[in-house]
Amino acid sequence: MVWRKSYMDLVLVPVSLLFFIIYHGWLWHKVRTQPRRTIIGMNSAGRRLWVRSIMKDSDKKNVLAVQTLRNAIMSSTLMATTCILLCSALAAVLSSTYSVKKPISDSIYGAHGELMVALKYVSLLLIFLFAFICYSLSVRFTSQVSFLINTTPLSSTSPVIITAEYVCDLLEKGFLLNTFGNRLFYAALPLLLWVFGPVLVFICSVVMVFVLYSLDVLCEGKGSGGEEKGEEYFKV
Repeated sequence: MVWRKSYMDLVLVPVSLLFFIIYHGWLWHKVRTQPRRTIIGMNSAGRRLWVRSIMKDSDKKNVLAVQTLRNAIMSSTLMATTCILLCSALAAVLSSTYSVKKPISDSIYGAHGELMVALKYVSLLLIFLFAFICYSLSVRFTSQVSFLINTTPLSSTSPVIITAEYVCDLLEKGFLLNTFGNRLFYAALPLLLWVFGPVLVFICSVVMVFVLYSLDVLCEGKGSGGEEKGEEYFKV
């Protein structure tokens, strides 16, 4: 009887998460091999060109650089705050009585036991916590870039040399961590629907993968230049 109640959770939820993981593994391979065919690769190339342009003429563009990086930091800070607030809310739910965590209706599919309900909330808590860590590290790297981007490259005899390539690498690490945080945040949506049953988890994961594919991958005609040129701009 317990198996009949929980077999859908044991099958549909892992399959949904595996589908989500396989898509992002494929996307990562696509970004590394054909960066000009993905939004992530094109944005990475654009950011590297932007850093070189700012550092080449920092006297005229220093205010633009600070404002742009400030907006990026504010975005990551907002998402980090949202994640930690959700973690606090989930921790409060977990520490409450079982009547608070009880499903809305016993008519939904899947297991309704206390252990399964606790597992649902703990999974959400861990995902939001890891997303918070990614956003926090993103703020750290982007803040370092805000200090270094207006630095004039010194001569080769100087003990400290700040190059445009080094600043580009720091900025890319910050945005890469921000992207990881966003994807973890997106993965929390299907698990949030797990409270109402595993069927919604599977449906939401499939729909989300197709939506992300349409947003992540460029059409054949939209990519400019060859993949060989794009690879030099996507170095993390």
